[in-house]
Amino acid sequence: MDSADIAQRCADVMYARDAASKALGIRVDIPGAGEAVACMTVRDDMVNGFDVCHGGLLFTLADTAFAFACNAYDNRTFAAAASIEFIRPALLGDELRAIAREDYRGTKRGLYTVEVSNQRNEVVAMFHGRSASRGEPLLIYDTNSIEN
Repeated sequence: MDSADIAQRCADVMYARDAASKALGIRVDIPGAGEAVACMTVRDDMVNGFDVCHGGLLFTLADTAFAFACNAYDNRTFAAAASIEFIRPALLGDELRAIAREDYRGTKRGLYTVEVSNQRNEVVAMFHGRSASRGEPLLIYDTNSIEN
């Protein structure tokens, strides 16, 4: 099994157990190890009083892409730190795409950048995350016993 296959299997296990992403309608694609694309449509229940997507939900979308990118190696990995810069508002009905890329990966730490864009390819936010690996396998979960 190559690194892309392992990354996809890890993503399948994670997504099967990810109630938060499912509730928000986040869809995840894994182009390769250390990469992830998370997409979400801004719904009525995601906007604030100005019809702008709540910043916490933009963070959640970016954090989801980050999580799937850094957990691509069958090594349980968590966020150690993260920050976001909001560039422009995401509006009701916008189709958002968060593209995570691995900037650095060591044995226990990693650095990732996530660019969040709308359907017009306008950058909405930039997210930077630092990961910490636990040294425990992720693929120990049996996806056949997990309800999708």
